[in-house]
Amino acid sequence: MALLNSKTKAVLLGPLNKNNPVIVQVLGICSALAVTSKLEPSVVMTIAVVVVAGFGNVVISMLRNTIPNRIRIIVQLVVVAALVTIVSEVLKAYLYDVNKQLSVFVGLIVTNCILMGRLEAFALGNGPWPSFLDGVGNGLGYGWILIVVGFFRELLGSGTLFDIPVIPQALYDIGYENNGLMILPPMAMIVIAGIIWVHRYRDKELQEETN
Repeated sequence: MALLNSKTKAVLLGPLNKNNPVIVQVLGICSALAVTSKLEPSVVMTIAVVVVAGFGNVVISMLRNTIPNRIRIIVQLVVVAALVTIVSEVLKAYLYDVNKQLSVFVGLIVTNCILMGRLEAFALGNGPWPSFLDGVGNGLGYGWILIVVGFFRELLGSGTLFDIPVIPQALYDIGYENNGLMILPPMAMIVIAGIIWVHRYRDKELQEETN
C-alpha cells in the first residue's frame, strides 16, 4: 500500500494552505507573536512543534483504544508534556542561546491549542500513519507562518537574517534605517493579518474563477 494516497496527501497538505491552523482557524497566535522577532527562533519553534505534534499524534493514536474516555485529556497532556520535555532538554544541550530566546514558549507547547485539537479531533479516531501525517502537516502549517513572519520582522527590523547582516551598507549610507517597530510584538499581528488578507483574497479569486 502506498504511503501517500489522495486521502493521506490531503491530511498532510491541507493544513499548509486550505485548512491552515493559524490563518484559517486562527489558532496558535500567542506564540506567533512572541517568538518571531528573529528568524532562527521561528525555525527552531517550527521544528519543535512538528516533532511534538507528529509523535504526539502517533502515541495517542496507538493508545486510542485503551484510553478511558473520562481521562483522555489527562493522557494527552502527559504525552505532549513528555515530548516537550525531551525537546526542551535537546535545545538546552545543543541550542542553548536559542532556547533562552524562546524562553517559556517551548514549555507552553503543552497548551498549544493546535496540538491538543489534533489529538482530540484526529488522533483519537485514526491510525498511527494518518495521525502522524496530520500532526506533521499542522506543525508545518503553523511553522511556515512563523518563518514568514520571522523573516520579515528580522529583515526589516534588524537588517539581518539568522543574525547575519544582509542589507548592503550602501543602503545605510544613503539614509536607509532599520524599522525598530518591526521587532515589537504588535507588528507580528500586523504581518499575520497581512498574510490572512492575501490568503483570503487569493482564495476568493480562485473561487470566482471556478464559478
